Amino acid sequence: MHSWTQRLLAAATTAGVLLAAACAAASALDAFHAPTVQAQAHVTKINRFHKQINGNDKVTLTFNVSADLESLFTWNTKQVFIFLTAEYENAKNSLNQVSLWDHIIPDKDLAKLQLEVKSKYPLIDQGSSLRGKTVQFVLHWHVMPNAGAMIRDRMALSEFTLPDSYTS
Repeated sequence: MHSWTQRLLAAATTAGVLLAAACAAASALDAFHAPTVQAQAHVTKINRFHKQINGNDKVTLTFNVSADLESLFTWNTKQVFIFLTAEYENAKNSLNQVSLWDHIIPDKDLAKLQLEVKSKYPLIDQGSSLRGKTVQFVLHWHVMPNAGAMIRDRMALSEFTLPDSYTS
């Protein structure tokens, strides 16, 4: 007969293999999930637009964000991390990305957003090239699963143009 330790090891090995198979199945099923995200963002106010002492442009904004992110949630979703970036071009770089706001959505019940927020992080350009610049809002999301690989995606939203002169 087998000893109790051999039986315990066999049971633990079987449980581990079944757990690994369940995690692989969860990850595989998420690969076939095609979410349909709907979102909008619009600037409601440019709070302050000025040149810093070091010569960099700095902008703080207030904007509306509305999004329906319920389709990102499956039975394997732990939480969704979203963030809004401002993207623009200048003479130095073909793409500049600045994060303006972020939020963690822990549950599908909280996945419909209708917010008016002040930028959590200012839009700062290394230099003074923001005057009159057209900037595009882009919503990014990272779906963090209970098991499997993290899924990332993004959606371009609206554009806005900064003033030609500094404001206070």
